[in-house]
Amino acid sequence: MKRPARSKKPVPPVEKAADPDKERGGVQSIARAFSIAEEIARNREGIGLAELSKRVGLHNSTTFHLVKTMVQLGYVSQLADSRKYRIGRRMFTLAAGALDEIELVSVATPVLEKLTGETGEYSHFAIRSGEQIVVVAKTAGTGIFQLVDRTGAVRPAHATALGKVLLAALAPPQLARYMETCDLHPFTAKTIVEREALLREIEEVRRKGLAFDDGEFDAEARCVAVPVRDFTGRVAGAIGMSGPMWRLSLQALQEKSKYVREAAVALSAELGYQPEREATAEIA
Repeated sequence: MKRPARSKKPVPPVEKAADPDKERGGVQSIARAFSIAEEIARNREGIGLAELSKRVGLHNSTTFHLVKTMVQLGYVSQLADSRKYRIGRRMFTLAAGALDEIELVSVATPVLEKLTGETGEYSHFAIRSGEQIVVVAKTAGTGIFQLVDRTGAVRPAHATALGKVLLAALAPPQLARYMETCDLHPFTAKTIVEREALLREIEEVRRKGLAFDDGEFDAEARCVAVPVRDFTGRVAGAIGMSGPMWRLSLQALQEKSKYVREAAVALSAELGYQPEREATAEIA
């Protein structure tokens, strides 16, 4: 007996695998453009097309078309004499807009909270505004008898660790102008009021990358501060830790300064500072 033929089920069409390069073509172009921008930013003296292509791993023609668009948009500039590429003004404007005071506070606060958690002491971040030092972010410590300082408080540069860090970051002409006009007011018996002595102190801070205030602004308090750098490598502010003398001996201040240094590294990284890239660029 002949069996009836079984009906064949329709076979679904086989879908072709998507080409990942085509599928993410737009994203890939953006990734390449940012890779180019980052490499250009590492070379402050500029970088040529051939070397740029080599470092980002692209053909000269691909790099040229991408960087040409970036030049047209103002994010990259090309030096007329050497034809090398550098970061353009629009990139700096974009970055500067993201680093206003409100953004600095939001970025600095978690770092300050961590620093306070590690040391138990009051932590603060300050910037220079004209000739003044302004505390823009702070966190209170966890121990008894904490120092209290309001956000926006203005502090004297010559009598505070935060101020000394920011003075050490000044270019020679700026520092000379400050020294000519500043009033070295004696807040305590330990305040540095001699200009030559202050200049020696500033040079020591510049050399060590660390500043101390041993009862120079408040006779009962000590402070340590470290510079914080932004994506351009310049000092954007100073991060510090303070505490009462009876709890924060000179030895304890030295020991806890390592946490302040770590906090400065973390905050600098949040602001785009990458020291290892600068070192690589200098070696290259």
